[in-house]
Amino acid sequence: MSVEVERATVPCTVCGAQVLELRRGRCWDCYRQWAEVRPVGRGAMCAVCNERRRENLRMVEVHNRSLTLCFLCAARTLRLDQVPPTLEGLRSLLRRDRRAVDRRTDGLDSRIFPRERRVGERRDIPRTRHGDTDPAIVLPDFDDLVIEIDDADIEEMELTQVRARPTR
Repeated sequence: MSVEVERATVPCTVCGAQVLELRRGRCWDCYRQWAEVRPVGRGAMCAVCNERRRENLRMVEVHNRSLTLCFLCAARTLRLDQVPPTLEGLRSLLRRDRRAVDRRTDGLDSRIFPRERRVGERRDIPRTRHGDTDPAIVLPDFDDLVIEIDDADIEEMELTQVRARPTR
């Protein structure tokens, strides 16, 4: 003998489906669709691995906070049983062990011209937003730039106009 317990449902604000719980006023399907199309800001990078290619980034909600993560870090974060409460905890949990230290041993280098291939960080360090001193990041000074336009440089263009509908 089975006893069915009715639970209170609430309507989704987008599709109107009666569901047991809402996330940001949406059912889980509507929330997933909304989350997938959220745009990522210009200059954004993954909060875990510093990936910068915008086509690989997405916004993910972690502990009621939006984070920019790459698809791989987002997928790994969403599969975690318990997400750490801090960003540093998330980084240390998702960081791959092989990148933490140099794994090369003191074996003989068998290349004809041995040289160090791994110089510096493979992934760029995060940029600071204000007070950048790196000349590659600082924009040139355009205050002295003057653009002169003569009358011959200006073309006449037809503008779209709104007119009354012609009568038949």
